[in-house]
Amino acid sequence: MAMNLVKLPTGNPNLLLRVSKGHYATSHSHINYYIDVTLSKFRLSEARAVAAELVSEYKSTTIIDTILCLDGTEVIGACMASELTKDGFTNMNAHQTIYVVTPEHTTGSQLLFRENTAPMIKGKHVLVLAASVTTGYTVQGAVEAIRYYGGEPAGIAAIFATETECAGYPVRSIFDPNDLPDYRSYDAHNCPWCKEGKKIDALVNSFGYSSI
Repeated sequence: MAMNLVKLPTGNPNLLLRVSKGHYATSHSHINYYIDVTLSKFRLSEARAVAAELVSEYKSTTIIDTILCLDGTEVIGACMASELTKDGFTNMNAHQTIYVVTPEHTTGSQLLFRENTAPMIKGKHVLVLAASVTTGYTVQGAVEAIRYYGGEPAGIAAIFATETECAGYPVRSIFDPNDLPDYRSYDAHNCPWCKEGKKIDALVNSFGYSSI
């Protein structure tokens, strides 16, 4: 069943927030808005707009050697790397090049880097890029993995975030609860909608939704 998505304008004319209100379950919580970031991740024009917005936070202030892409954000990550290494911009990266890396996940959801990709983390300043940061569990795991493999977390960037800080690092996002003032998130065991007997509309994550 197709989800009814509503486009909400934002302060950036090139970026729209696509949402659907309902009762949704993620792997960690129950939420009342599904935020669709599909086009922001996979449509080049929107990925470029997202990247341009996010890099303004890091361009001349933060050393970034590697962008660690979570939730299928590789296109945005590549656009960010391109922005950060443009001629004419002040860049804290001494090598004028940036790795764009996707982690592998073990069956226990831990992040794994093979021998050919681990050197892109070890000794590098690594920016974590996520589609969304709500509970923070996934990003926390990414920060821990970066440290385990000998890297230095350089920050956290996301399309949408309800958290302003995670794992001791500030979270920079394009959209936040100010764009959705009535956004709510609850632990699955304390969900008021479940207690009211309201049916779950779909299982959702950063890759999409599955109606149930």
